[in-house]
Amino acid sequence: MPSKPAPRLPRLDPVQLNNLADNEDAFFGPGDTYDGQRFNRPSFDGADLTSTDFLECQLDAPTFDGAELRGTRFRGSVLTDSFAPVLKASRTSWRDVEITTPRWGSAELYDSTWANVRIDGGKLDFLNLRAAKITDLQISDCIIGELDLGGATVTRLALKNCRIGTLDLQQATLKDVDLRSTDFRTLNGVGSMAGVVLDEYQLGLLAPILAAHLGITVA
Repeated sequence: MPSKPAPRLPRLDPVQLNNLADNEDAFFGPGDTYDGQRFNRPSFDGADLTSTDFLECQLDAPTFDGAELRGTRFRGSVLTDSFAPVLKASRTSWRDVEITTPRWGSAELYDSTWANVRIDGGKLDFLNLRAAKITDLQISDCIIGELDLGGATVTRLALKNCRIGTLDLQQATLKDVDLRSTDFRTLNGVGSMAGVVLDEYQLGLLAPILAAHLGITVA
């Protein structure tokens, strides 16, 4: 019996940060650029960070309550223990980024771009990646209330040991999306599942949904 082809995993390179300068409560304004800086418990609460650039920065325990991050760019950066009841971050760009134990309520990341990103641990109530462009993203050991990938273009996404309440794939374009080892209770968009890799147990759970989608009656 021929072996099953394995999905291509995300191509992830570790973020290397060296010789960072400590940021001492610098002004957080729209369109600013922060390069090679370390932020220790920065409060971005209420700040306008529209189109701001964080280049090779380390942000330890940042808070984004009420902040506006539309169009903000993160490059070669690390975020640990970030907190935001509502993360207003549409059209943001994330490239070569590591995010550890985030606590986000409603994360409005629609129309965003992701490349070579890790998210490890944490709890996200609603991760809105609608119409996002995603290449090489791994999310591990994370609790997600709802993950919305509706209309997204996704290549090489791995969800490892995650727990997801609702997974929405409606009208998504998917390639090498690995859902093995992840639990999800509800799936929307079964007709857009081409490119998804499941294990046999997950396939058994999805059988009634697949049958209904195909108009199959099981008697």
